[in-house]
Amino acid sequence: MFGTRQKAENNSHGSSAEYRKTALVIGNSLYHRNSKLNNTVNDANGMCDTLRSIGFKVSKGLDLTYGQMQSDINKFIDDIQPKDLALFYFSGHGTQWEDQNFLVACDDENLTKENITRYAINAQDVLKHMTNRKPFASIFILDCCRTYYLRSSALNSGNDSETHGLAPMHGDGNTFICFACAPNQTSSDENSTDNHGTYTKHLLRHITKPNEQLQDLMIDVTHDVVRETGGAQQPWQHMSFTHGDIYLAHRADEDMVNSHFQEV
Repeated sequence: MFGTRQKAENNSHGSSAEYRKTALVIGNSLYHRNSKLNNTVNDANGMCDTLRSIGFKVSKGLDLTYGQMQSDINKFIDDIQPKDLALFYFSGHGTQWEDQNFLVACDDENLTKENITRYAINAQDVLKHMTNRKPFASIFILDCCRTYYLRSSALNSGNDSETHGLAPMHGDGNTFICFACAPNQTSSDENSTDNHGTYTKHLLRHITKPNEQLQDLMIDVTHDVVRETGGAQQPWQHMSFTHGDIYLAHRADEDMVNSHFQEV
C-alpha cells in the first residue's frame, strides 16, 4: 500500500506558480531477465536535472528493485502536501495485465502473470494515492512503450507472452496523465543515436518553456514525436482539471513588477 498519512485539508484554486513543486523520477535499465534499455537512465537523469532547473524538489531512483521502488514511491507520496504540484515520472519496462498497468522493477527474473500484483508496481494505485493527498495537481508521466515479455509460471520460459503497451488510465481530481505512446501500442527507440528516448528527448526540450500551459506544452511534445517517427509513435494524454492553468515553469509575475513601478 502506498501512502499512510492522513489527508490534509482541501487546497484552494489558483495558479500552479503559487505552489511547491515536487517530483519523483525513476529510470530502470539493467533488467535481470528482460532486455536492457539503453536510454532510460539518461532519460531519468535528464528529467531530474531539468525539473530541478525550474524549481522542482526532485527525488531520483535508478535501476531499482521492487522493494526500492516501493520504498521510494511511499516516501514521495507521504511527502505530498495539499498545495503541491506533484509529478511522477517513470522510464523503463511497463506492462499491462487484466487492464491494469504495472511498472517493472529491475529484479524481474521471477516475475510472472500469476504474481505480478505482488512483484510489480501497479501504476493506477500510485496515481490514486497521489491524488488522495489532495495536491494542487498530479502529473503522471510513463515512458514505457517498449515491448515486454511477461512469463507465465504454467508455461516454459520459451513461451513468454508479448504485451502490447499500456492500458488507458484515468485519474480523479486534478490529474494529467501522459504516455509516451498510445495505449495498447509499443514503439522501440533503442536504435536511436540520441542519448534519450524519443518521447523524453522532446519532453526535455519543452518543459522549461516559461508561462506555457501544461496542455499546450504536451501538444508540442506530441507534435514533435509524431513528426520524428513518421506517426509510428503517438503520445497519449488524459486530462482531468477542475481549476486554473497549470505551468511547470514560469517567469516572475510581470503584473506585480509593473504594479511596483507604478506605485514608485
